[in-house]
Amino acid sequence: MQSSGSASQRIVIAGGGVAGLTLAVALKQALGESFRIIAADPALDRPAGSDGRAYAVAAAARNMLAALGVWRLAETAATAMTEMVITDSRTPDLVRPVFLTFDGEIEPGQPFAHMVENSALMAALLQVARANGVELRADSVRSGAEEDGVIAIAFAGGDKLDAALLVAADGARSKLREQAGIGWVGWSYPQSGIVATIGHERPHGGRAVEHFLPSGPFAILPLPDGGKLGHRSSIVWTERTGNVPALLALDENDLLLEIERRFGLELGEIALESRPGAYPLSFGVARRFVGERLALLGDAAHVIHPIAGQGLNLGLKDVAALAEVIVDAARLGLDVGSSEALEAYEKGRRFDTVAMGVVTDGLNRLFSNDSTPLRLARDLGLGLVERMPGLKRFFIREAAGLAGPTPRLLKGEML
Repeated sequence: MQSSGSASQRIVIAGGGVAGLTLAVALKQALGESFRIIAADPALDRPAGSDGRAYAVAAAARNMLAALGVWRLAETAATAMTEMVITDSRTPDLVRPVFLTFDGEIEPGQPFAHMVENSALMAALLQVARANGVELRADSVRSGAEEDGVIAIAFAGGDKLDAALLVAADGARSKLREQAGIGWVGWSYPQSGIVATIGHERPHGGRAVEHFLPSGPFAILPLPDGGKLGHRSSIVWTERTGNVPALLALDENDLLLEIERRFGLELGEIALESRPGAYPLSFGVARRFVGERLALLGDAAHVIHPIAGQGLNLGLKDVAALAEVIVDAARLGLDVGSSEALEAYEKGRRFDTVAMGVVTDGLNRLFSNDSTPLRLARDLGLGLVERMPGLKRFFIREAAGLAGPTPRLLKGEML
């Protein structure tokens, strides 16, 4: 069924996750009634339940969400990171020396990141999307092919639609990327990420902790108070993939003992608020971020190791860059799906993405091992950074997403 209206003023976003919905909201707010913005995902007709996932939303991404009116709805479910602590030890060690600490503010009163649960952020995005007139389709995009100056889109449910641009935000295994013949360079790590929400009896005070252990980093990230013991944190536990099935098969008491060995005793008694889930870890980047009237967004364009907590923020940087390119082209009366507009997006994002991927891959290889020479070298390096305030400020601004050229939305400016 062909919808009414001009194809040159339709944009379809395949994927209804955080990145896809944020782009939909940004485009609809900037372009108004002159454009139809359609977000398609079968999951859009299902309630966003709690799945134990939480995100570290960097300051730049928070600026964008605030400008779009999303953050005010999600903020009550967010917790500021006031401090970041890094340790390097072995799992049985009774003492975990702190090698590096970061003050959590980039400016007075401005934390470098907030933790927010996936369910709360998705609920806020859906509310703002509906209020702004984004068309939400509980359907998947089966294919998209450039034809006579438009992209002909076929939905899994049978509908067809012509548009100026198709945005593939359909995840790391993007079928639309594969159909466009865009190659993928990457590899799997012998690690999996285990995520869960943990209750504890003492307050975390906004402190985030990353224990570097031989099997991989174990991160403890602050969440809003609540739950069985009054306080909560999210854990991202990187473990050798071969160990994961046996760990997840443990009964709750034995699993808690394994978590406690890594979590530590500083926050008192702990309890499981959600059953842990696991996912394989990998690195990958698309050979191109664009095709014929097609732009890749978020995980469809790149996947990195979670060691620095930057996966979501990379995707939201994509959103800011792509939204700016599209809106600027539309206001000049240009074709928003043209190769010129899409090449500007790719040019703006590719270097930053590859650089972050290389950094996270290198950090994981440096820290996820039990080599004594490497341990001595990295601990020396951490100690040197701890003694150099200027370098620490640089790293904080990098983590906040505010270093280098920054799209307008990441500065909190409307398009």
